[in-house]
Amino acid sequence: MKRVAVVGECMLELQGEAFGAMRQTFGGDTLNTAVYLARLAGGHGVEVQYATALGEDSLSEGLLTRWRAEKVGTDLVRRIPGRIPGLYLIEVDASGERRFSYWRDQSAAKAYFDGPASPLEEASEQFDVLYLSGISLAILPPAGRERLLALMAAMRARGAVVAFDNNYRPRLWPDVGEARALFARAFAQATLAFVTADDHQALMGLPTLDDGIAAARALPPPELVIKRGGAPTLVRHDGRWGEAPTEAVERVVDTTAAGDSFAAGYLSRRLVGAAALDAARFGNRVAARVIQHRGALIELQAMADLVAAA
Repeated sequence: MKRVAVVGECMLELQGEAFGAMRQTFGGDTLNTAVYLARLAGGHGVEVQYATALGEDSLSEGLLTRWRAEKVGTDLVRRIPGRIPGLYLIEVDASGERRFSYWRDQSAAKAYFDGPASPLEEASEQFDVLYLSGISLAILPPAGRERLLALMAAMRARGAVVAFDNNYRPRLWPDVGEARALFARAFAQATLAFVTADDHQALMGLPTLDDGIAAARALPPPELVIKRGGAPTLVRHDGRWGEAPTEAVERVVDTTAAGDSFAAGYLSRRLVGAAALDAARFGNRVAARVIQHRGALIELQAMADLVAAA
């Protein structure tokens, strides 16, 4: 049994057009990864637990019910009276690119590390893998960020896999210098990093995507995955670089959760002993499937063959 702790925020999701018909569901970068990982690896001795905070309201209860239905564990969830989940709206254009609007100032997840030890800190020694993202760091207040970085260091020191996905969102950071400093500390503690090249380019203020890729190749995690859109994915493992081709998609419907599902596909293969390049190929297969459907979390039957192949 491999136990994976995924830390971050899940929000209520609205899909549709402003002042038009909307569909309500849920999502969030690390929650998306947790769900896809549970689907792909749950039948191979991998347990996924989600670490976040929720309120005591009916919407929070609804989220817990849905996560459990996806076989995502909720033992690490902290309940905070008076807080509620965040909310976001996804609007998708004709090419499948999306625009987000957020309402998350009072999100319970921001307060996960407030007060005494969180459920994740108390149980961290029971886990083989810790997964978080740049958004996980961005939503926390300074003290919470320090505790999460300290947890990364402690888990790495005892030999756990510490996976960091860059997911840089400028609007979540009041100052780019602060974001750069915290990302540098997270990369220094990670044993595995997923880097979206254009996010790293934006974070570092570099003029071209090639500059962003070059900077990403110099990052310190021993296992490094650099995603370059439709170009082959770069993978460094055991000091060697390789390339994993992406899969062509005839029609992109919605790019939401492309990177999140890639990370889940990659981890699902690595946790059962697959080579890094094979894991990246499978991650690209999963991402290619997800972007052909609307929403962060596609229906299980739309990826049943991938689950069977995992």
